[in-house]
Amino acid sequence: MLEFTASLPFDRRLAEQDLKGSAAHAAMLAACGIIDAAEAEAITKGLDEIAAELRSGRFPFDSGFEDIHMNIEKRLIEKIGPAGGKLHTARSRNDQAALDLHLYLKEEIRQIERLVRGLQEVFVALARRFEGAVFPGYTHLQRAQPLYFSHHLMAYFWMLQRDRERLRGAFRRADLMPLGAGALAGTGFPIDREMVAQKLEFSRLYENSIDAVSDRDYIVEFLSCAALLMVHLSRLAEEIILWSSAEFGFVELDDAYTTGSSMMPQKKNPDLAELARAKAGRVFGSLFALLTVLKGLPLAYNKDLQEDKEGLFDTVDTIKKLLPLLGEMLLAMEINRGRMAEAVADDSMCATELADYLARRGAPFREAHHIVGAMIAHCRREGLRLKELDAAERRRFHPALGEEIHALLDPRQVVEAKSSRGGTAAAAVAAQLRLAEQLLESDLEIS
Repeated sequence: MLEFTASLPFDRRLAEQDLKGSAAHAAMLAACGIIDAAEAEAITKGLDEIAAELRSGRFPFDSGFEDIHMNIEKRLIEKIGPAGGKLHTARSRNDQAALDLHLYLKEEIRQIERLVRGLQEVFVALARRFEGAVFPGYTHLQRAQPLYFSHHLMAYFWMLQRDRERLRGAFRRADLMPLGAGALAGTGFPIDREMVAQKLEFSRLYENSIDAVSDRDYIVEFLSCAALLMVHLSRLAEEIILWSSAEFGFVELDDAYTTGSSMMPQKKNPDLAELARAKAGRVFGSLFALLTVLKGLPLAYNKDLQEDKEGLFDTVDTIKKLLPLLGEMLLAMEINRGRMAEAVADDSMCATELADYLARRGAPFREAHHIVGAMIAHCRREGLRLKELDAAERRRFHPALGEEIHALLDPRQVVEAKSSRGGTAAAAVAAQLRLAEQLLESDLEIS
């Protein structure tokens, strides 16, 4: 029973937060006259010694005590005697455990947000490096319209920007101080919750003691943000996998981020990207698991809430390892401009330009769309490109289709025509990059 219900094997990673919260609680107890100054000093000294033991790996964990909170309290009493037992005055493990999680998650969100920003910087750097490379844009995984590769890369910058904004919102919801809620009803001791919140750098307090010990919304919100971040990273990984295949051949990954085959010597497998794609499932699972734990819980605290930690820790570890590795892989990646140029050489990708050309000359766009579609069908039957149609054949489809349409079938000119804000023309991409760089320069870290 003890082995099954114990959380020490995984909540021991909250030791630093537990010590920090305990030190603030002890200082508050002394300031409020609940314990005397000498006892608070002894507690603080004992907590400092325990912190040193944990850092050096000399802390004597005792599996007979189910969690990190009881292990630290036991060790404190061993060090300073009965005064150590006074530390738990006016608090419960319920609000103590909640405090540790809030402290932990706030710091992890800060770190993850910085890592996401770092990956954004990678995309800006790549967009600058690969400037001018024309690339086939896809819809339905079918070649659709030519665009600049830089423009495609910057789509991920903006996805990540929204991820950072969501993480900042999650941080605000995690920035609530639960200590003082007791087991569920508060405490009769004359505590000063505001003092503890100030010491621990919380901006707000929980205003309801039941909510304080039973709330795990902030973890669900973080896991939701993490799940959507992993969606974006998985989509990126899928594109890298496709682009690096022989069928596409658009990018070459560095050997450091690929592996060979145990049987086939020619293979260069994009393992990092494949694992990034797969690990999204772990994060989704952690989110769904916690939602399932919470959905039927009566207030206030239930042992079920112990299941809030392992999925959270795994998600944090997964994302913190993956983000820098993806950035390194992308920076080491080379592109094959020749293969990209070959892919946009099919002038049927410029068909929209022809339809727009006819629309500018008075044809309803739907009619223009139908005309150009008929031209492409004819070319495919005859094994021709659009630019290979002679003047008579072009005018058979529409009299306005003169020699000037050849310029419309140049992929680079097609790209440059998309000059609307947010479009793929060089000037529009340059404006987008300037905006992205200004955004990164003006962003302050979470505080």
